[in-house]
Amino acid sequence: MEGSLLTLAWVAIVGFAVFMYVLMDGFDLGIGILYPFAPSEEARDVMMNSVAPVWDFNETWLILGGAGLFAAFPIAYAIVLPAMYLPLLVMLIALVFRGVAFEFRFKARSSRHLWNKAFFLGSLLATFAQGVVLGSFIQGIEVEGRNFAGTMLDWLTPFSLFCGVALIAGYALLGSTWLIWRTIGILQDWCFRVARRLLIVVLVLVGAVSLWTPFLDASIAARWFSVPNILLLSPVPLMVGFLAFGLWRALDEGREALPFAFAMGLFALSYLGLAISLWPVLIPPGITIWQAAAPPETQVFLLIGMAFLIPTILIYTAYSYWVFRGKVTGAIGYH
Repeated sequence: MEGSLLTLAWVAIVGFAVFMYVLMDGFDLGIGILYPFAPSEEARDVMMNSVAPVWDFNETWLILGGAGLFAAFPIAYAIVLPAMYLPLLVMLIALVFRGVAFEFRFKARSSRHLWNKAFFLGSLLATFAQGVVLGSFIQGIEVEGRNFAGTMLDWLTPFSLFCGVALIAGYALLGSTWLIWRTIGILQDWCFRVARRLLIVVLVLVGAVSLWTPFLDASIAARWFSVPNILLLSPVPLMVGFLAFGLWRALDEGREALPFAFAMGLFALSYLGLAISLWPVLIPPGITIWQAAAPPETQVFLLIGMAFLIPTILIYTAYSYWVFRGKVTGAIGYH
């Protein structure tokens, strides 16, 4: 019983860390995706400065999630890493390349346009790679015993590539709603228009992924469409429709903070739908959280450290966003 509760606690920790990364770094990457389409170079300055105080710390959640997976579910880590080696490598290189471009753009003059392109490509590739990893994870990993038994290109499927495209649209929606909240003037007006188009694209792509997923695994189809599950789980798609309608209305009414809140809600429901589809499987199609968990002694030892680490990260994150909560008005100013 004690081991089961510890395993559930670690599932919550790793799941929370990954979810926080998707939200915190999602709008950040989304701004990079929108970057070359901004109305002016001055608008790009404002876009950069809207995330400059917080962008590097957002990725702490990715490190925390990866470290938690390695520590609490070593079997899952040992299977996922070789299965997703190439897209994960692309993601990490793109994130590093993007970070370098972020810093050098502020100092460059004649070469600024090159760093602009680098920032865009780093954001785009990192997002696409994350979507590919998600799609290949959902479709399942070939395992023999406790070892990865597939090839290094098993992740390269139409479904995983489609998930990569869908995540690009989703992060761009997050980025545009963040800029609506944090900016004013021409850039904000442009983001209102872009967010409406992106919302339609996201709904179409998410709907396609949701309909495609049950065909990948009969157990997922049974989870969602069997009776009485179809009735018990019906609030999830209904809430998606409610949030999408709320986001559209908020954009039409010129609201500033609400669109970002609704966009985050859509991501939260998508995350919940994924958890419902797979629970209690950690490595589809057959390795559960209980089978992948580390010994209870290891989980307890690491949980003590997490008890101090997670509150520290949350406090610092909240402080960073509180300090820079005003509108971004230019290259240096908040008000």
